[in-house]
Amino acid sequence: MPNPLDYPLPFFLLCFLVLWLAARVGVRFRRKRGEPDEAEKEYLGLIVSSALTLLALIIGFSFSMAVGRYDQRKNYEEEEANAIGTEYVRVGLLPAADAARARALLKSYLDERMVFYTTRSAGRLAQTNAATAKLQADLWSAVEAPAAAQPTPLSALAVSGMNDVLNSQGYAQAAWWNRIPLAAWFLMGAIAICCNGLVGYGARIPKAKPARTFVLPLIVAIALFLIADLDSPRGGVIRVYPHNLASLSSSLPQP
Repeated sequence: MPNPLDYPLPFFLLCFLVLWLAARVGVRFRRKRGEPDEAEKEYLGLIVSSALTLLALIIGFSFSMAVGRYDQRKNYEEEEANAIGTEYVRVGLLPAADAARARALLKSYLDERMVFYTTRSAGRLAQTNAATAKLQADLWSAVEAPAAAQPTPLSALAVSGMNDVLNSQGYAQAAWWNRIPLAAWFLMGAIAICCNGLVGYGARIPKAKPARTFVLPLIVAIALFLIADLDSPRGGVIRVYPHNLASLSSSLPQP
């Protein structure tokens, strides 16, 4: 099932609409109740300031979580490129025929890993995941057979390096699955709706100037859009491009 947070722009529009409606409901409720007395104004001001402070803290923590996950995806892409590049050199310790086969498989594997980072198509992603799984089995057999036939410290280095290649893919995949929980999004959205409703209720906005209720919903919606964009590995504008894998691919000798 596709995650709605993988589409940050529609998510931004939805957030802005919902938050603006919450502010307008607050304004209308205030007009129906009439002008509050001084004690109610003081209490309302305290509630609004406390709620906005809480919302700012939650948005700040959520932004920090999204940035941490984005950095984690970048770091694992770098580690994956280093593991593949190191193993490409290490397989040269195997017999010539086995080394040539392993290096050809590593080049194909590198191409599939780059597709994993760049594609937005669910169908293409499923294809590259299947191809990656097959290539991993072929890569392991490519180093396992010669190492078993001639178990030497040098062949053990090639096996160890291949193990790092396979592990780095698993770590990268886990980082792409590591998202801000949906429950946290629902709670953050509920607090944002309440804050905009309270601000609308406490504001003195003339009927002739309804555009003033746009400001806070727009600011909060932009903040939520940025968090969703950073947290979405495959959607949105801010994504992890495989610079290290691309650099490695261009540095390898072409057939």
